[in-house]
Formats: sequence, structure tokens, C-alpha cells
Amino acid sequence: MISLYTRDLKKEKDFLIYELGKINIVFSTAENDRSFNRHKDFGVYNLNSIVKDFNLDNIQYLNQIHSDNVFVYNKINGDIRSKEGDALITKEENTAIGVFTADCVPIIIADVKNNIIASIHSGWKGTFNSIVLKTLNKMQKDFNIDINETKVFIGPHIRQCCYEVSYELKESFIEKTKIEESKLFKDRNLSMEECILKDIREFGIKESNIYSLKLCTHCEEDIKLYSYRKSIGTYGRLFSFAFIK
Repeated sequence: MISLYTRDLKKEKDFLIYELGKINIVFSTAENDRSFNRHKDFGVYNLNSIVKDFNLDNIQYLNQIHSDNVFVYNKINGDIRSKEGDALITKEENTAIGVFTADCVPIIIADVKNNIIASIHSGWKGTFNSIVLKTLNKMQKDFNIDINETKVFIGPHIRQCCYEVSYELKESFIEKTKIEESKLFKDRNLSMEECILKDIREFGIKESNIYSLKLCTHCEEDIKLYSYRKSIGTYGRLFSFAFIK
């Protein structure tokens, strides 16, 4: 796994951008207090502004429900923003596909040879149910992705340093994942990333094609991010997305 740092990414307005050939991977921040809550008028406005800011034709996302439902977007079938799910795949150009987070894990997958992308929202439920592995399997089944040319990017989320869970959930994760407890937990603090890495490696992604942006939404101080657990009352949403030009 390669640790990505902010110096490795291009900064543009309140976005961190990683350029990968025709594919762009983008993580929003809260630097300018821009929130992407799809249930608010300002959030919809900010989402639509991405189309203009990045010179795109379209933006697609799902009604997230902490599931392991995976959808494919193509222009023939049309808008799928009313669908309930947490992972989205496309090969369409000039269309951003993204996920909303405020502590959960955003994951972007990119087959750089065949120009196929996926965006995933993985909270503890999605992580427990291996949504990343299921997305990779669907990408392989539907698009025959090249495993050797497929890269996975793990974005800002609440990391083990700050993510305490119940004893019951701790036991469930240990039993389900079979990961060594000392790697998965520090006391009751869960590393969702460790679970996700296990699934990525199980699929066969090369270690050199796994990237982690080492930012914790809860305790990061250098870059402003939204955190559900850190907030008091109303909280903003980050939007992590990818597009093919």
C-alpha cells in the first residue's frame, strides 16, 4: 500500500485531485465550508457546480443507505440518482460519479487501461459486508477489468485513532474478518481501512496499486474536513468522485 499525502495531490479550490491519465480522482474538503448534502438546496447547487468546475456533462450519485448494493451507470439507461445503493460504476466519459461521507470511508477504483471507474461509500455496515470486494467482482463480471492495471484509492475517513465501537460490534468484526485483533483494533477502536485492505488484496489488486490518503475526518488539523462524530448538531458532507475525460 502506498500512503498518499496532500503534497501528492493537486489542490484546486476546496478539492484534492489526483490525475491518472484520462481519469481524475477528486476528494472534497471543508476548507470553504462547501457541503454536498443532496437533501438540501445548497447541497444540490454545490453538486451541480462540479459539472461546471470540471467541465463535465453530468454528475451521478445514489441515495445511500449503508447497503452493499452496487449499480452501473450508462447514458442509455439514464439518471439513477433515485436508486438506493452505495457503490456506482461507469465507463461513461465526462460524467462524475461520487459518494457522500462525513466519517465513512470513500473509495475510488480505477482501471486505468480500460478507463472504468467506481465510487464506493463504505461505513461500518458496508465494510462489514465487503462492499468493496463486491464492487470489484461486479467490475470484473460486467467489464472484465484488468486486475494488474486497476488502482484503488481510500479517501479521508474516521480512522482507528478516533473510531470507537461497541464490544458487540468488535467481536462481530473479529469473527467475520479473521484479521488479527491487534491489527484490526486498539482496545475498541476499529480500523475500517484494515478490513477494506483485506478485501482488496483478496481480489488480487497489487500492493503498489493501493493508495491511502492518510487523513482522519475526526482529528485532522491541517486540512478542514467534515465529521459526523465531531459535529454538534448539523454537519456537512464531503463528496468524493471520479470522472473520465
